[in-house]
Amino acid sequence: MASEMSLKRILDARSVAVVGASRDEKKRGFQAIRTLLEAKFEGPIYPINPREESILGLRCYRSLRDIEQPVDLALITTPAVTLPAIIEDCGRKGVAGAVIIAGGFSELGKRGRQLQEEIVTIASAHGVRIVGPNTSGLINVHTGLNLVGLNQVPRGDIALISQSGNMALHLITEARLKSQRGFSYYVGVGNEADIKFHEYLEFFTADPKTRAILMYVEGMHQGRRFLQQAYRTSREKPIILLESGRSAKGGKMAGSHTGALAGISEVARTAFERAGIITVENSDELFPAAEALSGLPPISNDRIAILADGGGHATIAADVLTDLGLKIPELKSATRRKLAGLLSPNASLHNPIDVAGSTDADPGIFADCARILLESEQIGALLIVGLFGGYGIRFAEQLRFIEEDAAHRMGKLVRESGKPIVMHSLYKYAKPHAHDLLRYYGIPVNDSVEISCKCIAVLAQYGRYLGSYHRRTNFIFNWGAKAKKEGQEIIATALAQKRQALLELEAKRLLGLHGAPVTIDRLAATAEEAAAMAGAMGGPVALKICSPDILHKSDAGGVKLDVAGESTVRKAFEVIVESARRYKPKADIRGCIVSPMAQAGTEIIIGTKLDPQFGPVIMFGIGGIFVELLKDVVFRVLPISRSAARKMLAEVKSSAILNGFRGGKAVDHEALTDLLVIVSDLIESYPEIREMDLNPVIARHDGATVVDARIILGKNNR
Repeated sequence: MASEMSLKRILDARSVAVVGASRDEKKRGFQAIRTLLEAKFEGPIYPINPREESILGLRCYRSLRDIEQPVDLALITTPAVTLPAIIEDCGRKGVAGAVIIAGGFSELGKRGRQLQEEIVTIASAHGVRIVGPNTSGLINVHTGLNLVGLNQVPRGDIALISQSGNMALHLITEARLKSQRGFSYYVGVGNEADIKFHEYLEFFTADPKTRAILMYVEGMHQGRRFLQQAYRTSREKPIILLESGRSAKGGKMAGSHTGALAGISEVARTAFERAGIITVENSDELFPAAEALSGLPPISNDRIAILADGGGHATIAADVLTDLGLKIPELKSATRRKLAGLLSPNASLHNPIDVAGSTDADPGIFADCARILLESEQIGALLIVGLFGGYGIRFAEQLRFIEEDAAHRMGKLVRESGKPIVMHSLYKYAKPHAHDLLRYYGIPVNDSVEISCKCIAVLAQYGRYLGSYHRRTNFIFNWGAKAKKEGQEIIATALAQKRQALLELEAKRLLGLHGAPVTIDRLAATAEEAAAMAGAMGGPVALKICSPDILHKSDAGGVKLDVAGESTVRKAFEVIVESARRYKPKADIRGCIVSPMAQAGTEIIIGTKLDPQFGPVIMFGIGGIFVELLKDVVFRVLPISRSAARKMLAEVKSSAILNGFRGGKAVDHEALTDLLVIVSDLIESYPEIREMDLNPVIARHDGATVVDARIILGKNNR
């Protein structure tokens, strides 16, 4: 609520000052004033230019302080270096917000970051909120508050939040040319120096003029706060998002397998889905998806009927919908009988339904068939593909009126049934009035079968989310809630010794405190101790170097497996220690860990890391030495529930191995689920943990064992 109120005087500003106003038509300071006048902005406009008397008939002021009346919002078009003094003026004047067009801030490196931090500090001291910097501006379409310089923005109920001015231009142009839906607001987020994505989301959630929120995102500073707000917003209004930069990025990650494997695409995709956000991967899907979600009810089940006036497009639609995870069910006999009473004997009554020329003389039959299909409890939505809207063009002029009547009837049917219709038409280019009528009722019309299918898919995805909302977690940590005193002492000791990682023995002790199944290990300081410990364990053992300075033991030649016999154990100890000293001569080597060899099973990796956008995340996948080769891993933003943990097991590509491949026994899914939840609890209990790698975990049909564990520490993550 605090963010919503702090943004109201900005996004619903009733007065605007243009700092850097100009008579030069090529400059933003001129274009902004002209656009405000053309958009019939409802409040006063105050040009700021000490060298001019007036611009476009408006009196100019030397500075913000010279304006006699209150000012809600300042549009600043001057260079970056002028900003500190101007923001100071904004604060003294009581301006609520400043829209900063200029670049030259954090996107340009250290000096730019320092300047950005300076203006944010000044603004914060005076209670001024900053949009940007490096923003294309903002628009309130309903009041004419247009600070972008883009004319003819269609008015509607979709709020647009974008980090790219060109993407905003693309979407606004697409809406103007191809749709009857438009926008309530546009905000260019820019560098997100002050106002963050989640604050805009909170404002639009409460805004009565907004029915859906459309987003283009390149990165965000407070991703977890965004997820928490999106989780609340998506229950009220759909959020549609396209994120760029989804490929894995280079750069040196922290020393763990999990850090090297975590790509932004997988982390963001699963996080957004859990928050109820509808994501698309292609820019041409973005506005059609928003149009469908803002105008139509969500789909309550995934069974779709396809109604077509030709077999080709119907077949393509069936394939695409199936690929998108939707069902094309065989129609019940009662439904087929009703359709048979309307259509010619040549019609195909199997789903997809091909009218086979039945509509050539009467396209109103589309509406009649639509009613039969949507009245069936079996069907959740209807996709119509083919020529609708073009019958009056292709066959006879008088058919236009029949199509228009059919459009009215289909629109009313959507409202009555609460089930959506999506229209594909080859005649969209001709802009027939029947299509305008469909859009009036919220039914989108597309000239692409694939885009039409995507519209159906996002409506189904949103419906599934709303149906399972109560089972979701809200991305909020209860820090320290399950911490144990001994666990806190283990971490405190390591930090007091200025170590960045727990020793493996310490990591396993911490895991064991919380119920994780770990091997029973011993630390041998000498070869003789190692031999004695191995003898006491009564079977083959594993020897691993113990050093706070060596994280990747295998890289240092610090691991020997299946070692048996006293002399062999002593020799293995000596080889490991010598190899480790060669690998890192100054390492603090404390000896070797002696562990009984784990029973055979499937090697699993479980790990956590800090994602730069979303904070702690967890990874699950096929482990062992092949983890970085196969990369068969899935991610979730923490904390997770048991149901989320079970889904992670099912989502790895090689889940067949876990389920008993080629006659093998299935691994113990509940044991792995337990371990994932324990790891989630550990991160929530000890905010000093930055990364964790359990690799391998040996999964068997009767349990699981953590064989190797690495925990990296850092500053408190709260």
